[in-house]
Amino acid sequence: MLDLKISEMIAMQRDLQEKNQGKWAPLSPKEGRSYLLWMLEEMGEAIAIIKKRGEGAIMDEPGVREAFVEELVDVMMYYIDLLACFEIDAHEFSQAFMKKYSKNMARDYAS
Repeated sequence: MLDLKISEMIAMQRDLQEKNQGKWAPLSPKEGRSYLLWMLEEMGEAIAIIKKRGEGAIMDEPGVREAFVEELVDVMMYYIDLLACFEIDAHEFSQAFMKKYSKNMARDYAS
């Protein structure tokens, strides 16, 4: 079973960036806003599948599910690019994630 690490996804996205150097916007703080907007556009495409096809189709129809997962992958790829734009590495992200996770676990959310 394939289970990519954050560091592996970052490296893979850097490889894609290198392959498309000069064609794609560079991974820099100046371009971070654009990467965030492209990520949101991909989220919108995932939302459109939910709205048009519904949750049941995502769970029961392989073609719809594949399209939905592909949109989520696009979101993740832009998210990883956004991390790179601001030089957030896997270690820094993981530390922040664990800190936030611990904070949320300590909360008592009311119904």
